[in-house]
Amino acid sequence: MSSSSTSFLRSVLPYIPTRTLRTMRSTTETIPSTPIKVLRTVPSLRQWRRPHVLNHRSVALVPTMGALHSGHLSLIRAAARDNHHVIVSIYVNPAQFGRNEDLASYPVTWEADTKILADLDRELADDGGNLGRVSAVFAPTTADMYPNGFPGQDVDSKGSFVNITPVAEVLEGKTRPTFFRGVATVCMKLFNIAQPERVYFGQKDVQQTVIIKRMVEDFMLPIEVVICPTEREADGMALSSRNVYLGTRRRRVGLVLHRALRAAEAQFTNGARSRSEILGAAHQVVNRTLQEQTALGPEERALFEVDYISLADPSTMMEIEEVDMEKGAVLSGAVKMLEVEKAREGEDLGYKGGPPVRLIDNIVLKPGDV
Repeated sequence: MSSSSTSFLRSVLPYIPTRTLRTMRSTTETIPSTPIKVLRTVPSLRQWRRPHVLNHRSVALVPTMGALHSGHLSLIRAAARDNHHVIVSIYVNPAQFGRNEDLASYPVTWEADTKILADLDRELADDGGNLGRVSAVFAPTTADMYPNGFPGQDVDSKGSFVNITPVAEVLEGKTRPTFFRGVATVCMKLFNIAQPERVYFGQKDVQQTVIIKRMVEDFMLPIEVVICPTEREADGMALSSRNVYLGTRRRRVGLVLHRALRAAEAQFTNGARSRSEILGAAHQVVNRTLQEQTALGPEERALFEVDYISLADPSTMMEIEEVDMEKGAVLSGAVKMLEVEKAREGEDLGYKGGPPVRLIDNIVLKPGDV
């Protein structure tokens, strides 16, 4: 490492020991057969970021917890169209899991994820319509992200958190009281580390998008939040990393949520504006499906519990009694697919043997759609 390089890094990152700076320069990791850098520490990402500020090159961030699927890839493609450089973060954030949730079984698929990114990088390189490509993957440890120690997953845990209320206290936040605190906190950290011009999120997590936009506005962060449409499978199910848990039987029945929201949307399209009319159609679908499954034997059925079916204001996620056609509304819901009671021989139960799976989905009723 030359003395001039050391001096430059010292001016940019004055608080890092010289030995660490040398290590950062000499241990450059990339995804095999690609130019995509793998950055595993906060200083290494900041070092990578600095020249792009000086060269006026835009940087986008796509936050993920890994287990990449085509929904993530659509976000990365959108980011590459509009920005010179794209950072994909891969970090399973323990703060957004409750103490009794599925953190231990959450899929960790680093090898598959890096292969997906390598294939996508080649695709982006061949597409002349893109401004940029995937330039870096940020894959920190929890010790990196929580330098004073992880504060814990309990509601009353003490530590440095970002809370966006009251929007984080309803719907998903009511059932999972620490979830959005964890999401907002880790996103604030990622935004501060990466300093992106734009960040990209999917519409599937609609309440999350409202919270992130509110956080950026309230804390006056110089970041544009870009929301991309929900990516769906051919049958309409919203893509999610947790879908791998479902297996064949629960996957088929899990479509009940999408069908229920579509039924509610059809009521709106046909002129309904009241909560009772719109959500009544959704509840009919859910109740009928649950009755059908309950009537089957344990080796055939897939039971589920409904957490909520909601008709809410698009800016606050608070429940509404009637749709304001100047604002529109958000239809959303969550169901918990229970474990299969009795498996058939050789049956595909899903990843990790098919633990309970929480499915969420939403449809935005936009102003002027009807």
